[in-house]
Formats: sequence, C-alpha cells, structure tokens
Amino acid sequence: MNKEFKEIIARIRAYPFPDGLGEMTIEDLSEKINVPTELIYKYVEDEKDLVRQILKFERESFKVIFSDHDFEGVNAIDILLTVSKEIATKFMEVSPGITFDIKTKYPDVYKRHFKSRMDFIFMKIQINLQKGISQGIYRDDLSIELISRLYLSRLIDLHNPDFFPPEEFNFETLFDAMFENFIRSIANEEGIRYWEKKKKIFKKELKKEELQ
Repeated sequence: MNKEFKEIIARIRAYPFPDGLGEMTIEDLSEKINVPTELIYKYVEDEKDLVRQILKFERESFKVIFSDHDFEGVNAIDILLTVSKEIATKFMEVSPGITFDIKTKYPDVYKRHFKSRMDFIFMKIQINLQKGISQGIYRDDLSIELISRLYLSRLIDLHNPDFFPPEEFNFETLFDAMFENFIRSIANEEGIRYWEKKKKIFKKELKKEELQ
C-alpha cells in the first residue's frame, strides 16, 4: 500500500460520517473528503473493495505497533500502556458506528477482517498475560485462555452501538474505561501499585501529544 493511497484512507478514517455510511458511493465519498473520484478508483474497483482495503490498513496499522517496539524484557503493564497509547493515536478517530455500518453492509468482508484481527489480538494478549504472571505483577491464578477471551469480548462490545450509542460515547472514553477495568482485574497488589504510578505519566504524555 503506497503513500498516496494511505493518505486517502487516512482522510476517509478521519471523516466524521455523522449519518453513517448508508448507501454512500465512491462518488459521494470523493466529494466529502475532497479527493478526486478517479484517484480513488486508481486503487480500488468499487465500494466493497474500498472497504476491504480500509480494513486491511487497520489490521496492518495495528500489527506495526508490535514491529515498531522492542518489547523483549519490558514490563507487561508497560507493554499494554504502549499499545494503548498507539491505539489512542491511530484509531480513536474511527467511530464505532462506522464499524457497525461496515459489518451490516459488507458482512463477508467484515467477517474475514474480524477473525484475522481477533486471532492476532488473542495471541498477543495471551503472551502478555504469561509475561505479567512470570514478572510477578499479574495474579498467578489467572486462566490465560479465559481472560484472553473475555478481553476480546470486551473489545467487541465497545463497537456495539446497541450497548454504546456513538452519539453518547466516544471510543476513547470506552477504551479507557475498559482498559482500566482490565488491568485491575488481572494485576496483583504490586501490579496495581505500578499501574497507578504509570497511568499518571501515561495520561500526561497523551495530553502533551494532543497539544502538539
């Protein structure tokens, strides 16, 4: 995926879509994001292909987080914080309502995307849980399989507009609450003390980046 196409996708992801995708065509989208129609068609065949490419970009962007950072020997809570920070900067502008629109309109595309992404997250959260237990900051009575599945179910719920209407809850608020509850459910006393100290630094860093 070249730079030009990534910039087009970035514009699409940043657009608010207050009424959802609906029956929006590439021509409609072109006008809204101020990108020539022919430039979009240079990279995609139709609306379904565009959605497929956007979801592919989402998956690749998420995987890059782990290739950009060397997590060898890093505290497990620090890893979760780093990943959370990257998600905050790369994915917060995407409305949960848009995810629901894609799921409804292109179920086959979304299903493949969803499985691929969940499989990757499931693998990474299992590794993190094992690391945290071995480092003595997570509870040693955790069922790694169960907790990993519960984590995935929480992520899925965040994107359900029936539970969290996008006009009432933004993704940042939902993710922060979920992340806080998750840490507190898996960390032991030492881990929670570490979390309380680190999250203050983490929030300051995020605010500093937002002002830049």
